[in-house]
Amino acid sequence: MGSDWVSTAADVFSSIGTVGAFGTGFVLLRREHRREADRDEEDRRSQAARVSAWVEAYRRDDGSRELAFHVHNASEMPIYEVELPLPALPGEESQTEFIGLVPPSQTIRRPAPREWLRSYVEPEPIEIEFLDSVGRHWNRDEQGTLIRSQRSAT
Repeated sequence: MGSDWVSTAADVFSSIGTVGAFGTGFVLLRREHRREADRDEEDRRSQAARVSAWVEAYRRDDGSRELAFHVHNASEMPIYEVELPLPALPGEESQTEFIGLVPPSQTIRRPAPREWLRSYVEPEPIEIEFLDSVGRHWNRDEQGTLIRSQRSAT
């Protein structure tokens, strides 16, 4: 009877070891899958994360102050269909400042509405919409949150 008990215990421990090895392998596989998915998302966002937009005052050659939109593309590829949705008062139709293309490693400056200069205090981020170099549409809001849009290049 003693050898039967030892044989049964060995089988039980062997089974537990096999199940444990399978469980550990499964957990490690899921972790690696999640890590790979995170890397893929980071790759998709890498260009968009290097794009920013803000409004800032500057001095013109004649000494007067002017307010301008700035769009900076710090990536190594151009961005396309760049738009700056402008805030509108209730009852007003919203407008968009269309910029088009922003080349790599460049900042584009466009005049902002003159009436904004009265309430201007310091540089502040603004909303931007654009297509990255592979045709994914992105939005960055005034707080800097980057969101991939479902809208695609046409």
